[in-house]
Amino acid sequence: AHGDPFADVDGRGIVALRGAGIRVESGLLSTAARELNRGFFSRVERGRPWVRIKLAMSLDGRTALANGVSKWITGEAARADVQRWRARSSAILTGIGTVLADDPGLTLRPPDAVAFPDIDPIAPLRVILDRNLRTPANAQVLDGMAPTLVIHARDVQPIDQRFDRVELAPVEIRGDNLDLDPVLALLGQRGVNEIQVEAGPRLCGALFGAGLVDEVLLYIAPVLLGDAARPLMALPVLDDMAARWKLGTFDQRMCGQDWRLLLRPLEH
Repeated sequence: AHGDPFADVDGRGIVALRGAGIRVESGLLSTAARELNRGFFSRVERGRPWVRIKLAMSLDGRTALANGVSKWITGEAARADVQRWRARSSAILTGIGTVLADDPGLTLRPPDAVAFPDIDPIAPLRVILDRNLRTPANAQVLDGMAPTLVIHARDVQPIDQRFDRVELAPVEIRGDNLDLDPVLALLGQRGVNEIQVEAGPRLCGALFGAGLVDEVLLYIAPVLLGDAARPLMALPVLDDMAARWKLGTFDQRMCGQDWRLLLRPLEH
């Protein structure tokens, strides 16, 4: 065995090269290679994409004012950095709550010589979790400007033509919401390696609480929004500090005046 998790090619390239008289070394920089291709390994080995949640918050842990306004917590450098992370993602995922509140485009913003100096990025798949197909007809995510998948409850069908320019996919319900496990399995089957989640506290909290988040991309702005502002994630109430969710810092750096942390759960 040569260690390639993709069975269709495992070892065949090495055999072909050696058969041609070329010396081949294997196992070099394996840790770095797995890190670079973590989305591919996640999809092939676990059957689901690598899930990254992107969040921006104030120093007091708030993501938006009480009235929902969130533009802009972070500065221009941090927002340009988000575009780079979008560009490396196979898909950008959000929920119907964010669509109704913010009407996001969820597209890359080229031409941008700062974010994309040498590449012409491919538009990631836009994925909208919309259980009851409530996305408004004039929503940007239905504009046909990028490939879009709207995932809904299996017993709900579109009643008009608003979804004609996007693809629909049904999944089962768990409790009152879409079952997140088959959502991720569906995206894995479509060849999606990395997902960037840009959503509100409910969906982010649901993914995190279910142990489905692989990393958190967190931007922290040196501002205060007050205790009435909206929280980072909606998570179950803990009665014991021993049950707290632990994160390890994988990378940290400045983006203009904001901090950027790349965090990964230490325990699921």
